[in-house]
Amino acid sequence: MRIKWMIVVVLVFLGRGLSAQETVTIQEALELAVENFGTIKAKEQYSRSFETLTDKARRDYLPNFNLGAQQVYGTVNGQLGPLYGFGLTVASSGLPRDTQSWDAAFGALYLANINWEVFAFGRAKRNIQVAAARAGQSEMDLEQEIFQHKIKVASAYLNLLAARQLTSSFEKNLDRAETFQKIVKTRAKNGLIPGADSSQADAELSNAKIAYVNALDREQETRYLLDFLTGSELGDFEPDTLFVSNIPAILGEVAPLANHPTLSWYQSRIKTGEEERAYAATFKYPAVTLVGVFQSRGSGFGSTYNSNPSDYTHEYLTGVKPTRSNYLLGVGLNWNLTQILRLSKQTAAQELVIGGLQSEFEQASQQLSMQAELAQSKLKNARDNAMEAPVQVEAASQAYQRQVVMYENGLSDLVSVSQALYLLIRAETDLAIANNNVWQALLYQAAAVGDFGLFENQL
Repeated sequence: MRIKWMIVVVLVFLGRGLSAQETVTIQEALELAVENFGTIKAKEQYSRSFETLTDKARRDYLPNFNLGAQQVYGTVNGQLGPLYGFGLTVASSGLPRDTQSWDAAFGALYLANINWEVFAFGRAKRNIQVAAARAGQSEMDLEQEIFQHKIKVASAYLNLLAARQLTSSFEKNLDRAETFQKIVKTRAKNGLIPGADSSQADAELSNAKIAYVNALDREQETRYLLDFLTGSELGDFEPDTLFVSNIPAILGEVAPLANHPTLSWYQSRIKTGEEERAYAATFKYPAVTLVGVFQSRGSGFGSTYNSNPSDYTHEYLTGVKPTRSNYLLGVGLNWNLTQILRLSKQTAAQELVIGGLQSEFEQASQQLSMQAELAQSKLKNARDNAMEAPVQVEAASQAYQRQVVMYENGLSDLVSVSQALYLLIRAETDLAIANNNVWQALLYQAAAVGDFGLFENQL
């Protein structure tokens, strides 16, 4: 079993030596994440779509200009009677006759129509402002998504560093356990100590192997998470441990919470709601419309067809040639008074929506303010622990070495040595993550105040 275990360990280290040649810095991981993560790429597309819709809203104010042409073949019988144009009838024009006629000829209609809602009490302007507010909201959503994702990536990178350092710590513990086992077995074979100590040393070594494998497993999990957050397959790269070896400074002045990307996003939602309410209110007022129409018609029926039934032709060119034209210019006022009753409820509902958005903003602001205060104290506590961790390691290391020497000289028992070893493992574990915890606390502060530069500028 020991030979098999050594083969596994050797293969693990050979794998590391072959594939862990490239170092990926935290800045490179952040760049990859912003470029490749699917949610960010999607929200970039959404943001550009809203910008395009803002341009579309500006063009909505342009007048409608329609061109139309039709060429048909049919009869022109007319009949006296009421009719409402639901759009399902034809516009055949002819005087009423006492009998049905199936005479048919070609006819044509050509027209140009301009329709311009020239004034509607700011409706067009409000429509543009609504579109711009939605584009701004989408942009704020993108910014806060990038900010939140940077926090996640930086946290995942720090977790990988911590896992890597813990793996290294448990690796050293495994080396110590193997060395100590050799000492115990040698003394047990020589009859200097009881054989039970040898069994206990074997158990300690097995425990060290399990702890090391578990540390490798946790490290691999953090690598997979970082791969996912960056949207890339980074592989078994070597993380940059240079920056985490130093302790970042505690900053006294931080950015005001008003600049937090999340709060800016909430504010953009409130602004969009207010613009939508103002836009809806413009439909209470009338709209002034300018119209202009030019129309030409052609017909295969002659002007005396009603008195002379033979005055028509089946010739196509004669029927579709325009012979009569009309134009029309006008201004109209359209005011739907019952719309006022409907819009009063719509604007009231929008007021409630704005109130809800304001409440969400206030809650988020309060939560972030509390997190900022907590982050300041967490940063100070983490820094104090980082300053104390080396002292603990030094003391635990000396205690362990003394116990080993005393044990070798028969002045101590294995229980005391094991206890000293546990203290050393705990101290080394605390040291491995002490500086990392300071960086995690600084990242937490950056997340709370909405300024990633607090963390990034310390790298």
